[in-house]
Amino acid sequence: MDDRVRIETEGALARVVLTRAQAHNGVDFAMIDALVGAAKALRKARDLRAAILHGEGPSFCAGLDFKGVLGKPLSAAVGVAQLYKPWRNKFQEVNLIWRELPVPVIAAIHGNCFGAGIQLALGADIRIAAPDARLSVMEAKWGLVPDMGGAALLRELLPLDIAKELVMTGRILSGAEAHELGLVTHIAADPLAAARELAGEIAMRSPDAVAAGKFLLQEAWSGSEYGALAAERRWQRRVIGRENQRIAVANNMKKERRPFGLRRF
Repeated sequence: MDDRVRIETEGALARVVLTRAQAHNGVDFAMIDALVGAAKALRKARDLRAAILHGEGPSFCAGLDFKGVLGKPLSAAVGVAQLYKPWRNKFQEVNLIWRELPVPVIAAIHGNCFGAGIQLALGADIRIAAPDARLSVMEAKWGLVPDMGGAALLRELLPLDIAKELVMTGRILSGAEAHELGLVTHIAADPLAAARELAGEIAMRSPDAVAAGKFLLQEAWSGSEYGALAAERRWQRRVIGRENQRIAVANNMKKERRPFGLRRF
């Protein structure tokens, strides 16, 4: 994993660092496997409170490394074959798997964030970009459509017409322009520092409430009103009266602060 992705831990915070700096963190088969492996490893860490996705070197992630991918024709053929399967393939999993982590995942974006890179960022819960970062849903440049979960993820952030325009043109946006459209959550001169600060703020809350809130909103956001209300009741039952909820109440009632227990989910 170390030659593509490195996990750095700072207390209850994990930083998932893409380490192909010389290639602007272009995505190849090894990086896909390493990212999925990193997410699965973090999923098991019950003391984890937040994760940050970040790219080493000049860019967050400049997209798919076409030269590297096409240089392995057998692997490329296997990848194309996955398009014919009726379930989520590993190219989609690499970006959607971050939604399954029971902690906030924050993408800290600088430099280029193109194609596979922007789809990775979309898989995070929150995106913080430098004002001069360069973002693009760039697949049209290569005669393709976004197929690494991009369609499922874009629909939560953008109106249909804006998403169509970005997909059809492959236009490059600055971080500031992406923020105006709602493609990124915040802009900051130092996205990594801003991501750390936000992660620290969220870590002050019950980890059970944070996990349940994440899963609740993902489940309820695009469903029916009936389904959203049912999801509210179900997730509230899973947190109310439990140890971490009791600690949250005690911390709000007293000046002294008790540490939360391990996350349940």
